[in-house]
Amino acid sequence: MSETQVLEAIKQICDEKGIAVDSVFETIEAALAAAYRKDYGNKMQNIKVEFDRKSTDFKVFDEKEVVEDQPEEVLEEIEKEEKTEKDKKDNTVNKDSGEDSEGVEEKTKFNPKTQIQISDSKELKKGAKIGDIIKTELKVPGDFGRMAAQTAKQVITQKIREAERDTLYTEYKQKEGEIIMATVQRREGRVVLIDLGRLTAIMPSEEQIDRERYNPGDHVKVYILSVTQTTKGPEIIVSRSHPNIVSKLFELEIPEIAAGTVEIKGISRESGARSKVAVFTDQESIDPIGSCIGQRGARVHTIISELKGEKIDIILYDEDPTVFIKNALSPAKILEIKTNEKTKEALATVAEDQLSLAIGKAGQNVRLAAKLTGWKIDIVSDKGEKVTAESDIKNETVDEKPEKNTEKDKKVDMVNTVDIGQKEKKEKPAEKKETKEKDKEEKKEKKTIKKSEKKKDKDDKKEKDEKKK
Repeated sequence: MSETQVLEAIKQICDEKGIAVDSVFETIEAALAAAYRKDYGNKMQNIKVEFDRKSTDFKVFDEKEVVEDQPEEVLEEIEKEEKTEKDKKDNTVNKDSGEDSEGVEEKTKFNPKTQIQISDSKELKKGAKIGDIIKTELKVPGDFGRMAAQTAKQVITQKIREAERDTLYTEYKQKEGEIIMATVQRREGRVVLIDLGRLTAIMPSEEQIDRERYNPGDHVKVYILSVTQTTKGPEIIVSRSHPNIVSKLFELEIPEIAAGTVEIKGISRESGARSKVAVFTDQESIDPIGSCIGQRGARVHTIISELKGEKIDIILYDEDPTVFIKNALSPAKILEIKTNEKTKEALATVAEDQLSLAIGKAGQNVRLAAKLTGWKIDIVSDKGEKVTAESDIKNETVDEKPEKNTEKDKKVDMVNTVDIGQKEKKEKPAEKKETKEKDKEEKKEKKTIKKSEKKKDKDDKKEKDEKKK
């Protein structure tokens, strides 16, 4: 291969991989200088290599900057420092940081490796001045040509790998905080590996939804949580449980949110179970909740199906905390709310038959409302029973409280909340069950009594007819 072909091949590789040609040649020069210094140079030489980009030839130089003549005391101190450095390497003894810092300061004054006194420089170049750079060309042994070719090859391959890593890192770093479609690759312990196309991402157990099953080959939408650069390449962590995945899905499915006319003010989520989304708009002609729901719930239904049936409550945001907390506790109907702005605490009063609805299953409704509003919410029934959002509501059996909901109460107002996921199957209270069972028994007894009376009447009629005959 000729010299021009080598240069053209390097340029072609650089163009394909998106690498700057100058950076490749600079790294080749640095690698050749390090190889020459290791085998043929000495410690007092500042070796630089100039690579000719037309002929592919290179020259080796010892570059030094011209400085003022130094006193003999300084030169003697430098020689002593060199000896102590040799002793340190032999004995591996570490001195205090103060002594090391002094040595660094003295080296900055005069460094024989990179600097040369003006009296010595005139022997190499007549008319040398302070600040000039004197280049002394060094001989290149014949064996160094083969070594130079190997180092150039290694540098180019290493540079290509680094460039590919950098391009992948910049590509996915720009996608950080976005949703992309990916494929489940495999599971390793509790970690799921996700194929993004050019890279494999990691989904830790804490970023997974408990009830979801990730089978190899499944297509899922994932949220890119973080992208970090490592020695092996970019490391990408994705999530299915992050609250932002809900907001990004709303942006994808709802044009008003993507355009900015409807704004998502907050999201509280318990992944796989339920989410509450607060929306707001400053345009009177637009209904923020209706635009999120869509015709017959078409828009929100696609989001719910993507989240594998997770229930979504869409509520209206309000700057007034009492109104906002009232909306956040929907579908329960709130009678009264008392707020304390200093402690960020709110006390909501509900009817006895609305208490279980306000609390939610295992306290889920109160807990999500507290996260969404940022207030500590206590719920009190009109009969005085109190429940807090922070208390262990899991120990309560919510269904034990009697409910006397009419058909109107059971229907959730679509303006305040949307729940198109699986409808909650509310168990009937134990008292109602007992009363219904009693009613059934009484009805059965009445039927048996009526039947027995009818039989007696028939028997009496038969007896009378027989007597007449």
